[in-house]
Amino acid sequence: MSISASAPSSPEAAPQKDEEQRLRELGYQPVLARRMGGFGNFAISFSVISILSGCMTLYGFGMSTGGPSVMLWGWAGVGLFVLCVGMALAEVTSAYPTSGALYYMADRLGGRKWGWYTGWLNLLGLLGAIAGIDYGAALFTGALFNLQWGFDPTPGSTMVIFLCILLLHAVLNLFGVRLVSVLNSISVWWHLGGVAVIVTVLAIVPSHHQSPSFVFTEFVNDTGWENPLYVAAIGLLLAQYTFCGYDASAHLSEETSNASVSAAKGIVRAIWVSWVAGFVLLAGLTFAIQDYAGTQNSATGVPPAQILIDALGTAGATAMLLIVIAAQLFCGNAEVAAASRMVFAFSRDNALPGSALWRKVSSRTQTPVPAVWLSVCVAALLALPSLYSTTAYGAVTAINVIGITPAYAIPIYLKLRAGDRFERGPWHLGRWSKPIGWIAVVWVAIVSVLFLLPQSSPVTVDSMNYASIALVAVLVLATVWWFVARRSYSTPAAYGNAREEAEIAESIV
Repeated sequence: MSISASAPSSPEAAPQKDEEQRLRELGYQPVLARRMGGFGNFAISFSVISILSGCMTLYGFGMSTGGPSVMLWGWAGVGLFVLCVGMALAEVTSAYPTSGALYYMADRLGGRKWGWYTGWLNLLGLLGAIAGIDYGAALFTGALFNLQWGFDPTPGSTMVIFLCILLLHAVLNLFGVRLVSVLNSISVWWHLGGVAVIVTVLAIVPSHHQSPSFVFTEFVNDTGWENPLYVAAIGLLLAQYTFCGYDASAHLSEETSNASVSAAKGIVRAIWVSWVAGFVLLAGLTFAIQDYAGTQNSATGVPPAQILIDALGTAGATAMLLIVIAAQLFCGNAEVAAASRMVFAFSRDNALPGSALWRKVSSRTQTPVPAVWLSVCVAALLALPSLYSTTAYGAVTAINVIGITPAYAIPIYLKLRAGDRFERGPWHLGRWSKPIGWIAVVWVAIVSVLFLLPQSSPVTVDSMNYASIALVAVLVLATVWWFVARRSYSTPAAYGNAREEAEIAESIV
């Protein structure tokens, strides 16, 4: 379906040189280290999608919003549509392989305001993803401590664990993209091997399994809403949340060899591999449920942990939880890398308050150090409501989806609108470009509306879906800041402007 550039006959340095020239043609002087290969680029998106993070942390949500049938069939359906979104986005990424990714594409194809709002939505989604991923890891870590030492995973103690995880990911990202790439490569095999181990053990050890009829047809509604179609639609959040973050391949393109091809391939591969492995994981967990109500009301606070305890005993559950937690830590680390590159790129074009600070790059590691710290600090603020609301975690995941998913569709829509004016890169969809592109845009429009809706009834201060408030807040902030920064914000037409050269030189410290 795609057409890739032919493999260069010269060693790795040749495509690096070509990509550096292409970056200059797009308007930017290379300042980041291009030390990531094609597998590493795929690995970062696969790690951010992280089926052992998304599927596991929202499994309890899925048990209440439709149950097994919605989780399994929802995963299959959502995965197919997300693959269409990913292929359409990969095509635009091949044409514009920059760290700015989505907002740069939108700016080039639609103009400054399109780029501006796409960038703010993308940034909201990426920062929400860090909060969602690392808070999920904190929940699972609390469940492990509860299992081992009777630890009480209160909101306060979970927040402390969450902040420690954020600090760990910030420090790891300060060592440079090579370490990030190595960790992501390990992450791929850890995820695939972890799913294989968990599913195999759950298939062999328990004496009792649920029937195929239960796994694929059982519908459960504990939301308070009466309409089963509404409940099933809300239940799609589990899959749609998990299938987020594959734009990481695009954000790391300035640090990837042969990025015009590798970043596009990385997006598509990350989605389809996650699609297959995630279905296997969800099926394995659901077949192994011993007590549905007991699992939902687990003392650990994490339903998948209870499935493991009931099916494998304390020792076996502990071992499996360690696999899951390590995968979630890999995932959060990759998301911090992606978000920090977005902060760096957006600041490079003077779009953020304090841009002069956030675009600075370490001369030693060629890493945007201030952008890393900003990313984890904002993620910490986004998760603070979890101290006061039991539904806040679901709201954070919805913020991730409602921020990042529309940002995926905007450059795809603008590419379709541009028609023949769009100059495609070496990886493209050929005659399938338009139909796949329109499927992607329509799907994103549908899920963007779904995830602004209330997830439980009655709607109270505790149960309200705060994603809508977050979306309005970021759009208001973007609009207000537009009138402040519109004269300074711009993506360069071509590298070579003396003022831009001076600013780039000052940003390397």
